[in-house]
Amino acid sequence: MRSREPGLRSFFVVGLMGVLALAGCRGDRSDSEATTVDGSVTISGDDAVVAELNWTPPPVVIAEDGDADALAQARAALDADDLYATSTSAIPLYLALARRPDSADAALSGLRQARTRLLALGAQALVEADTLDSIAGLRAAHDFAAVARYLDAGDADVVRYLERVDVSDRLWELNRGAERALQAGELGEAGGGALALFREAATLRPGQPRALQGMAAVESAMIRRAEVAADAADYSGGTRWLAHAATIRPGFPTVSDAGQRLERMREAHIRRLRDEGVDALGGINGVVVARERLAQIIGIARTGDPVVSDLRQRIDRAVHYGDFRPGQVFTDALEGGARGPQVVVLPHGGFMMGALPGDRDAADNESPRHAVRFERGFAMGVREVSVGEFRRFVDATGYQSRAVRRGFSLAYDERTGNFLRRSNVDWRSDYVGRPAGDTMPVLHVSAKDAQAYVDWLSTQSGRRYRLPSEAEFEYAFRNGTAERYPWGEGTPPDGAGNMTGALDRSPGGRAWGNAFPDYEDGYWGPAPVGSFEPNTWGVHDLAGNVSEWMADCWHATYRRAPGDGSAWVNPGCRDQVIRGGSWASSPAQTRTSWRALAQVDTTNARLGFRVVREL
Repeated sequence: MRSREPGLRSFFVVGLMGVLALAGCRGDRSDSEATTVDGSVTISGDDAVVAELNWTPPPVVIAEDGDADALAQARAALDADDLYATSTSAIPLYLALARRPDSADAALSGLRQARTRLLALGAQALVEADTLDSIAGLRAAHDFAAVARYLDAGDADVVRYLERVDVSDRLWELNRGAERALQAGELGEAGGGALALFREAATLRPGQPRALQGMAAVESAMIRRAEVAADAADYSGGTRWLAHAATIRPGFPTVSDAGQRLERMREAHIRRLRDEGVDALGGINGVVVARERLAQIIGIARTGDPVVSDLRQRIDRAVHYGDFRPGQVFTDALEGGARGPQVVVLPHGGFMMGALPGDRDAADNESPRHAVRFERGFAMGVREVSVGEFRRFVDATGYQSRAVRRGFSLAYDERTGNFLRRSNVDWRSDYVGRPAGDTMPVLHVSAKDAQAYVDWLSTQSGRRYRLPSEAEFEYAFRNGTAERYPWGEGTPPDGAGNMTGALDRSPGGRAWGNAFPDYEDGYWGPAPVGSFEPNTWGVHDLAGNVSEWMADCWHATYRRAPGDGSAWVNPGCRDQVIRGGSWASSPAQTRTSWRALAQVDTTNARLGFRVVREL
């Protein structure tokens, strides 16, 4: 016979499926729902529990000769868990049959089985109520309790079940009261409130999910108040709220993580104020604004924060040396009336240096990705140093480059497509060893040759010239982007620079075996400096033309690399960093994070340099 208790069996099936599906999360509360989101609790519906445990059997009419049919009907109802709801349910039928002599024994046996099943279903309902916070489960448990109490209030199993119902009632009321207190903002940081009620519930039923989640919600609400305080620059208040939150679930990382977030908020706030102060220094009344930002930093920073002294120093420097602005292009006068290389002022700021996560072409030496911040702008050569510029240095000093002294360098061989050692090739030569024009990038120069040139510039101008650090180069190369290539992914846009394109052809008809698809720049070999459009910061040919010497000694990874953008130098190092793609570099070697090493005496047809001028 089909059960007359609609939804009773499906209620438990859905509940048990919910346990599996939610894996410990809060379940469907049926008539009532209480949810916690970001430290708040929303309660809806009627979550009151009807406490009366009274049940009256439905009237049953059995024909005078109908005992056997009634017993069969009761058995079928019992098997279907149709226990008490209607006159055709198992318990009402057995109660009626127990008063008939011919069926009393069978009826009493059926009642004992029905009571056992009733208590089992009641236990399931309590599990549903306690673990999935189901008010429908608790009400069902009450219904089962009322019937069990009617059947045998003094039975030990019934008494134990009724006691369990009492505990579940108390647990429900504690949680409900705690959630309402939480919703009203009564967290209980000074005692009482939501926290005390949730703790009592957790003590009453250790491990009860609703109480544990409630305590987590109180913790979350306190953390949120700490963050609100930090948003208002009240970091002391935020710390006090975190101290309250730390008492709720000792050992959980939530509060310590929040403390780190608050410290990052404080540090970010300090950095933002610092950056605003530094940015203001170049404008009208900039020193006044910077000093206001300094006062704000002092109000929120911890004692001894180095940013305070740093900004003080910057304000002092700006009063005397605030002559440049980002994007400004200039040259320095040299002795004898000549001018130095054209340089452009790059803005101060920060970026993430190194290979992007998931870059399939990245080598281990491009990691770990790390933050670099330039606390002061610098001026970088607008173009690579040209043959003509290097010639002025040689003419003025009589300097003999490495290739001149040893009598050879590596030049491109059209016949084989390789770079071969060729005699009488030096800085005056182009990529195949022929005489180079003055507008071509200087090639066949070693790191020591490049250093000699910048030292001469420094002496001639009275300013500090040097090779770029690789952090400065990558910063300028990226020019505010965070991609594998400055233009993003894939083939460069037309005119992006002198790089290996699949459509390029050598004078003898050679094509590149590894090149950007569908790209052509019109050159096989270096182009005159500045032949292509500059990047958004005004710097030419960082992605191509020639690779360039950096000031840094080679290190196999970025572990312990400077975070201020300075060159990472070891005295007497024999290998230095080269950066930037060349006219003969693969696409992977044209990426913003690509780097390689070369011995300091290396000279070849792909390697040149540019200068940096300190401000």
